[in-house]
Amino acid sequence: MKLIVGLGNPGPQYEKTRHNAGFMAVDQLQKRWATGVTPKGRFSGVCVETSIKSERVLLLKPATYMNLSGRSVAEALGFYKLNPMSDLLIIVDDVALPTGSIRVRSAGGPGGHNGLTDVQRALGTDQYPRLRIGVDACPPMMKLEDYVLGRFTPEQAALLEPAIDKAADAAELFATAGVTAAMNKFNSKPESNPPPSAQSSEN
Repeated sequence: MKLIVGLGNPGPQYEKTRHNAGFMAVDQLQKRWATGVTPKGRFSGVCVETSIKSERVLLLKPATYMNLSGRSVAEALGFYKLNPMSDLLIIVDDVALPTGSIRVRSAGGPGGHNGLTDVQRALGTDQYPRLRIGVDACPPMMKLEDYVLGRFTPEQAALLEPAIDKAADAAELFATAGVTAAMNKFNSKPESNPPPSAQSSEN
């Protein structure tokens, strides 16, 4: 059994906001693997139990609001007696990554993300995999809270759609092959063009 948790805020006023990128990825997984299954209210959230290929998976969206996400995660982990280091994947938005990119990590600090901060508090460890979905940095002179609770610009939305698909792909690989396999496949950087050689100045 694997637990895949998308972090976000419940309610229509928060739909499609940057802070709900984790919810969007879990919704995409549900479309792929649990079509027609009615979500249930459990573990202080909304969840669907399904299978991704041969692996049983619980898809969970906490209903506690972002800053209290840890309670929902801890309840589900405890019920199924899962190991957070190998059985849990948290999907979150990240202002340190450009929109359109994703990053998988096996562990690490919260990086200023309130949802991850509360998950770490509830679990007593930062040793759990997480999948970060880029939403671009907060513009200067704008409060971070206002930015992440705002909706994507049309330009960002065009980049976000394939990123959500890629995040769902990465979560599927995590569920079936583990976090190392997901990191190896989805963290690889495309080859960049070499920098142009310096031009010698003419005297």
